Amino acid sequence: MTILLSACAGDQGGGDASGSNDDTNNSGGNAEASEDQTQISFIHWRGEDTEVFDEIIEEFESENPDIAVEMNVYPSEQYQSNAQQMLRDGSVGDVFTSFPGSQFEVIRDAGFFADLTDEEFVSNFNAEAIEIGQADGQQLAVPYQLVFNMPVYNVDMFEELGIEPPQSWDEFIEMGATLQENDIQPIAFPGGDIGPNQFMNSMMMNNAPDEDIFAKLESGEESLTNDWWVSTLEDFQTLLDEGMISEDSLGIQQDSAIASVAQEEAAMLATGSYHMASLKEQNSELNLDFLPPITVSEDEAQYEGIHTATFMLAVNENSEKQEEAKQFIEYLSQPEVASKYANETGQHLTIEDVEYTSEELQDTAYWLTDKETRFQPRFFITNSSVENAVLSSIEQVLGGDSPQDAAEQAQQVVEENIE
Repeated sequence: MTILLSACAGDQGGGDASGSNDDTNNSGGNAEASEDQTQISFIHWRGEDTEVFDEIIEEFESENPDIAVEMNVYPSEQYQSNAQQMLRDGSVGDVFTSFPGSQFEVIRDAGFFADLTDEEFVSNFNAEAIEIGQADGQQLAVPYQLVFNMPVYNVDMFEELGIEPPQSWDEFIEMGATLQENDIQPIAFPGGDIGPNQFMNSMMMNNAPDEDIFAKLESGEESLTNDWWVSTLEDFQTLLDEGMISEDSLGIQQDSAIASVAQEEAAMLATGSYHMASLKEQNSELNLDFLPPITVSEDEAQYEGIHTATFMLAVNENSEKQEEAKQFIEYLSQPEVASKYANETGQHLTIEDVEYTSEELQDTAYWLTDKETRFQPRFFITNSSVENAVLSSIEQVLGGDSPQDAAEQAQQVVEENIE
């Protein structure tokens, strides 16, 4: 993580994802290319980044007048489900993005990643941070964002109420009680669209500190009915029973959850760093930091938080415009372009020499060096059916099922989908 500081803190002096669930299909760049231009297609799921990407695309086209970029943005769940089909004939997604984990594996197995190993722009990225985009000795994709997939909280609210950031599970529950005594919802949990995709990672990071736990689950060595997962589901049930997550959480959409934190009706947003810019946009006075739950005692905790390298840029192997697509990725990897993207979207990046000027990025840079974080566990699940079973077991508990029953049902699905 010390190496990552040089990649992500740059010259400031001091990142499912994570991603959008926007309901619209946004487009940007040139709708049509002129006769002397080659038009390339750029597809991704970050609807909240459309404005800055429009600006970057316009600047790219000005510097590269022979290339036009058409951008299409899809809701993240739709993108995860349909990206493979869109890439199949090469007419869409000359440049595309991929989540790590199961989507990366599916697209790799389909042979849709062009090999980027020998491209000069790869050296613009931090070598350690982009390892997640490698397979079979090749660099198939280059993660652009370094995201902290853990709850964001209102620092000033805690200080005004005299709440110290909890260092154990007992302290976390006590924190929730104090907030509720002051008519504040402890956790805004957008279960209606994002679901437990992000929150599960910090909830299980110390219950299952073995970073190979999901590889062992998919190999049959581990089971969701064992203590590490049942105890995680029991912790979710505790949050529900104690009122820290509202009973209607499975129907709450991300926009509503963000608004409740921005309006200081809730103290924490159970998503990640990628929503900090949206919070600040709605309430510029917010002082934000991260507060992942420590679900064990303080002396048992091995990890303090979660990070992910995601929004993996790639070139479609089926594209007839690979050289132009690579030019666009090369442009995005230039430090000055990456700095613009980082500061306007509130994202830490994997690019070397990025200069962060936004307050929230500067204030959270210490998580890169001073905290013990682990890579998002969910992205080590390579089978999408197994991933769905894991996430569904959390939703079942939040819907009223017992942790044991939810774990048993999920394990049955796992066993049906692994060899």
